[in-house]
Amino acid sequence: MDAQLFEKAIAAFDAKNAEDPVQVDVASVSRPRALVEAERLSEWVLRLDANASVALRLAARCQHLERWTIPRESFPPGRVGYLTWRTELARFHARRAGEILSELGLDAETIQAIQRINLKQNLRSSEDSQTMEDALCLVFLEHEFDAFVAKYPDEAKVVEILRKTWKKMSDRGHEAALGLPLSRRAHALVTRALSGADG
Repeated sequence: MDAQLFEKAIAAFDAKNAEDPVQVDVASVSRPRALVEAERLSEWVLRLDANASVALRLAARCQHLERWTIPRESFPPGRVGYLTWRTELARFHARRAGEILSELGLDAETIQAIQRINLKQNLRSSEDSQTMEDALCLVFLEHEFDAFVAKYPDEAKVVEILRKTWKKMSDRGHEAALGLPLSRRAHALVTRALSGADG
């Protein structure tokens, strides 16, 4: 792909994500959450695969594109509502990415490849989709896990979620996760999850 077109696509995604009304503190600077998440995901993709495909690099930047426009509260509570929300979000991100990239003149084949990654299709057989899954899990563990744990006093539930997360990751993702500088509590929970202990 032409380098200029690639940069235009990145800039277009960043501009959309910069509209996120929710702000997060990064090194004492308030920034749009969706933009920060896209940057972190891109960083992990390249850490896992320095030669990541163009489709994967673009998919990382739009994986959660305009996520705030479809809040969790717009779907019923409970697991079914949550899963329905997640499915609708994935379709929305892929559709919006396709619309933006089409306007920029990106070829249909690359757009479809990006959308397959957004939707995490062929997870075990597609290296790009698996790298995306690993990167998503690593961003969660590195930047979001402590806040997540604080919301759940039931550590058994957290351990169950960790086990499910671990199963979705590749060996490469596992190795990267074990190298993260986790907090003491997070490390203890990860150790418990991987040991299979329930107590």
